[in-house]
Order: sequence, then structure tokens, then C-alpha cells
Amino acid sequence: MSGITVGIDGSDHSVYALDWAMREAATRHTSITVLAVDSVPASPWTGRPVGAEPGHLDEVRRVAEEMTAKATSQLGEAQPTSVSVRAITGFPARELIEASRDADLVVVGSRGAGGFARLMLGSVSSQVVHHAHGPVVVIPAS
Repeated sequence: MSGITVGIDGSDHSVYALDWAMREAATRHTSITVLAVDSVPASPWTGRPVGAEPGHLDEVRRVAEEMTAKATSQLGEAQPTSVSVRAITGFPARELIEASRDADLVVVGSRGAGGFARLMLGSVSSQVVHHAHGPVVVIPAS
């Protein structure tokens, strides 16, 4: 999976990141992968994801596809070479860091859907910046 990978979570910050990543992919004439991670808690025994609600991943995928379609429709003639949406269950930072292994660029919003509005950089974006295997762009709120 080369090209640009953008992480979204439905927050306003991820909308800005998605819009920026779409324009950048169009400018670079490359592909874009929109990655939506259904965040679940970790098992205290194994550290693996637990407690995924049945059908919730389908809802995450649907919302991600709607956000992507809206962002794509606003581009005009300049378009990425391809657009794909992946919805998975797991830990957002871990999944974005793993996706960075094959991406030319990872794009995230400066903050996500978490409740700490005073933070300048969210915990997921901070982890991705510090542990990604390639370049990361953090898009601030407009």
C-alpha cells in the first residue's frame, strides 16, 4: 500500500486531515487509503483488542465511505489515482503506525474524538509522529 494513508475518526480534525490528504494525493498523482479504526479497549491479560460490538465496524466503514465520498466530490478535476477505504478494529495509533510501513506519507488530524480539548496534539497523533516508519503530516484545525 504505497501512496498516502490518512487516519480518520469522524472528528472535525479528521475531516481537515482527510481534505488535505485528498488534495495532496491529487497533486502528487498518487493513491490514497482512508483508514478508519474502530477503537476498542485492550485485554488486561493479552493486550489484544476486546469488546468489539457486532455491526459497529460496518457503521464505522459506512461513515468513512461517506466522508471520503464528500471529500472526493469537492476536489473537482484533480483526483488521486485511486481512493480506497479500510475500516478495521484495533488501536488507532498502532494501526496507523503499522500502515506507515508501506505508505509514502501518513496524515492525521492534530486531535481526534477524545475529550481533552486543551491538548495541542492528541495522543494518537503524538504516538504516530514519534513511532511511524516514514513521514507524517499533522493537520491542525482550521
